[in-house]
Amino acid sequence: MLSAEENQRLTRVGPGTPMGELMRRYWHPIAAASEFDDYATKPVRLMGEDLVLYRDRSGTYGLVDRHCPHRRADLSYGFVEDCGLRCSYHGWLFDEIGNCLHQPYEDVVSPESRFKERIHLKAYPVEEKAGLLWVYLGPQPAPLVPTWEPFTWDNGFVQIVFSEIPCNWLQCQENSIDPVHFEWLHANWSKVLQGTSGPYAATHLRLAFDEFEYGYVYRRITEDTDETNPLWTTGRVCLWPNALFTGSHFEWRVPVDDENTLSVNWAFARVPTDQEPYKQDRIPYWHSPIKDEKTGRWITSHIMNQDFVAWVGQGVNSDRTQEHLGRSDRGVTLIRKQFVRDMNSVAEGRDPKGLIRDPELNHCVELPIIGREKYKDGITREELLRHRAQNAELIPGANVDFPWQVGQPDEVRKAYAEAMGL
Repeated sequence: MLSAEENQRLTRVGPGTPMGELMRRYWHPIAAASEFDDYATKPVRLMGEDLVLYRDRSGTYGLVDRHCPHRRADLSYGFVEDCGLRCSYHGWLFDEIGNCLHQPYEDVVSPESRFKERIHLKAYPVEEKAGLLWVYLGPQPAPLVPTWEPFTWDNGFVQIVFSEIPCNWLQCQENSIDPVHFEWLHANWSKVLQGTSGPYAATHLRLAFDEFEYGYVYRRITEDTDETNPLWTTGRVCLWPNALFTGSHFEWRVPVDDENTLSVNWAFARVPTDQEPYKQDRIPYWHSPIKDEKTGRWITSHIMNQDFVAWVGQGVNSDRTQEHLGRSDRGVTLIRKQFVRDMNSVAEGRDPKGLIRDPELNHCVELPIIGREKYKDGITREELLRHRAQNAELIPGANVDFPWQVGQPDEVRKAYAEAMGL
């Protein structure tokens, strides 16, 4: 059970807070590159800061303060040029590192004043990787954007899904190291939601939590498995500091501010060997709703939507002073202690856990993956269909086209089916 002070220290991410300073040491995905095929600017909020993300005509990305330093106009309504973002109010032009390149009136009437050289707009670096746009709000030198192994796989269909979750990011991330919730929140509750009373899923008998360089692995044995099962021999990954990795997809819980989280789902599907070679020209993105517009209730039909219900049900910011943790919560305790150690490391001028600075290492960063061969080498269409049929029984929601989140657009569903030869 945490004290109120400990809870605040762990959850507050604004500038100058210990957790905020820690989370600024990592790159965060905040958009899909393909979004900028549709528009040039996007307002974003990250760790309590209001910013605007843009791509100029040369293809350069920038992330800058949302408000122009001239008269505080909203730069998300600015427009891009060959180099930079221009304010629509008085035309001041800025580049991706915050330099003021042009002040139309000042440059005409008083060029000798060199006023623009004294103006700087807050700006942060942006990198594109795996179809995502990653941003870094911390001090230089910045670490590298991790090249996680799935980012290097060929012959796959990838889609990116966003949801806005109205609660603190930490209670979302604590879900990433809580294996028992799958038995109840997904398997058993899904049966109830479908109008059946059982039989319930196999009970968890044994849990293990192992730390490694890039996070923690949780492993489990249930009544219908043993120590030879890959969920015990390999396990799943709580990826540091704010993601879950299951082998086929990543889920990042990006801190918008103390009361809101951006869920970013990067999902990979290996096309059957019958469909090779396959090259995806554009990674689609879409936004998944979390509430039923008709009833106002949270959507419960898909795996991640069920997680969202659990997160927001704890309140905007979970009151951990009222918790009563049990032995199944050892993973939650482990990551809370690690966050405290990392906050202390940052305060002492040292790197926190999991940063990557070696370019050689970053060519391909391996993670524990169940079924790695399936993703790398592929399976036939018949094996894929058999796998989908098996998952329909084992994974609640897998009988729908996209089991993780509701609302997949028709054009994405059709593109997936075409890629898979279904």
